[in-house]
Amino acid sequence: MASQSQGIQQLLQAEKRAAEKVADARKRKARRLKQAKEEAQMEVEQYRREREQEFQSKQQAAMGSQGNLSAEVEQATWRQVQGMQSSQQRNRERVLAQLLGMVCDVRPQLHPNYRITA
Repeated sequence: MASQSQGIQQLLQAEKRAAEKVADARKRKARRLKQAKEEAQMEVEQYRREREQEFQSKQQAAMGSQGNLSAEVEQATWRQVQGMQSSQQRNRERVLAQLLGMVCDVRPQLHPNYRITA
């Protein structure tokens, strides 16, 4: 009986060691999966940064030429506005005198389409 009891104890100890090895293997597997996920996430982030940088450089190259065009258009618009303002200042008095003359010098007359009916 003692040898049976000792055999059972050995089997229980072996089962316990096997359970510990399985648990340890599961922990290692979980760690490897977590590490793989982190590495994959880092690779994705690196790829995203590279693509974003490439996009920014292409956008800067394309927008650089448009930036010059917009500056030229803005400068031309400013020159036109300045020209209109100076023209308005030069002609202001003459236009006001003409308008006041038309408003104040009213000559009553019949409209050409008016028909006198008897």
